[in-house]
Amino acid sequence: MINHPVRVYRSEENLAREDQLAHKIAKVAADPVEVTSEVTEMIINRIIDNASVAIASLNRGPIVAARAQALAHAPSTGGKGASVFGISEKVSPEWAAWANGVAVRELDYHDTFLAAEYSHPGDNIPPILAVAQHTGASGKDLIRGIATGYEIQVDLVKAICLHKHKIDHVAHLGPSAAAGIGTLLGLDVETIFQAVGQGLHTTTATRQSRKGEISTWKAHAPAFAGKMAVEAADRAMRGQTSPVPIYEGEDGVIAWMLDGKDAAYEVPLPEAGEAKRAILDTYTKEHSAEYQAQAWIDLARKLHGEHPEATDPKNVKSVLIKTSHHTHYVIGSGANDPQKYDPTASRETLDHSIPYIFTVALQDGAWHHVDSYSPERAGRADTVELWNKVTTEEDAEWTRRYHSLDISEKAFGGSVEITLNDGTVITDQIAVADAHPLGARPFAREQYINKFRTLAKGLVDEAEINRFIAAAENLENLAAGELDQLNIQAAAGVIDTAAAPKGLF
Repeated sequence: MINHPVRVYRSEENLAREDQLAHKIAKVAADPVEVTSEVTEMIINRIIDNASVAIASLNRGPIVAARAQALAHAPSTGGKGASVFGISEKVSPEWAAWANGVAVRELDYHDTFLAAEYSHPGDNIPPILAVAQHTGASGKDLIRGIATGYEIQVDLVKAICLHKHKIDHVAHLGPSAAAGIGTLLGLDVETIFQAVGQGLHTTTATRQSRKGEISTWKAHAPAFAGKMAVEAADRAMRGQTSPVPIYEGEDGVIAWMLDGKDAAYEVPLPEAGEAKRAILDTYTKEHSAEYQAQAWIDLARKLHGEHPEATDPKNVKSVLIKTSHHTHYVIGSGANDPQKYDPTASRETLDHSIPYIFTVALQDGAWHHVDSYSPERAGRADTVELWNKVTTEEDAEWTRRYHSLDISEKAFGGSVEITLNDGTVITDQIAVADAHPLGARPFAREQYINKFRTLAKGLVDEAEINRFIAAAENLENLAAGELDQLNIQAAAGVIDTAAAPKGLF
């Protein structure tokens, strides 16, 4: 890996194209280096993972609406169209990216990477796969494209913080998906450079989508970035150019949206001929909740069995969670969002509330992607009483471990102190989720397949479940034009497209 210095340049400094970050990203994307077998296996895992959470979301409101929008856009003339999860109809690739992107993100249940910024790198898969299906690409082409999407997103997330400036993390997704599409299609450096610039320029937005009363846009935001990446690639292929330099310009993203004219970043990127391995640094979720909640669900389940007295609010004086800066200020009491303690709050809000999530997991000793968020569950009197006794605070050591570049000590958990009314104090801690590569039960292919089978049960016929798993595991051997095998058909009667809400299209 090479660390590339990135700063703001005045117009008169005339930063050379080859010295711009977008151009360096494009060179990485255009590098014909082979994908390693280890990375290929993980890409297959994440295709299965994305399909799992998408299928579980088929009849949730945002997906129903996004699917209906996509179905209003028939395949464009440049290819044969792309598939939408659950149905057989083909649509234009940018709209398949949109519909499938919403389905993948809706339950907040797929992979994650956390460093200077936050991300769900699996959001790269829907737009890259849609373009691959539309253009008749092969399994190996898709693998190369996805490897690039993950690499660029992870490298940007390691170096450039967006949330500090209240810019949503999908600003790293537009460029990474555009780069992945460039690799997939074998585009030249100049074309990818223009697509990356447009992918960034069109996907910068504020973090209000993840603040306060969180709306359905939380699921749409990455899908919009993926859709913009597809359109950016199309425009660049037609010779259309992007704002230059998009990162470093004196009126560019860094100067006015991020750290300003004195900004200084070091962005790691693979050198020429170096394999793209960043997907191996990422991790998926066992539970449907924000990633920082994963370890806390596991710890709460453990405490449920060891200390059943702590599940009854009549026994509990207070619950104090000591954790990282991010967990405290974004999904903890440090966010100062009253909605995080509101039993009538939306699911999108509750899955970003550590006080709620820890309370329910502690009382139930389990977590379910639907039942744990139901209005009945959230409104239960003893839950609300205990929930309001849970607070978080930042702990400097957990913040340090959160930002550590040493994978062996990087942590996303913390410690908890449950003070009972009789003066007893129950303490425990957890560094990483059980499913994390360094956790108690790391996810491997078996767990990814089990997650898919569990979430698809009752929504997809058993024969179709088996067919999809076989196709995904055979990805490397799928010939040109065979990537439609990665779509999944819902069982008869599961989807009623006629019942979708009506809109403009």
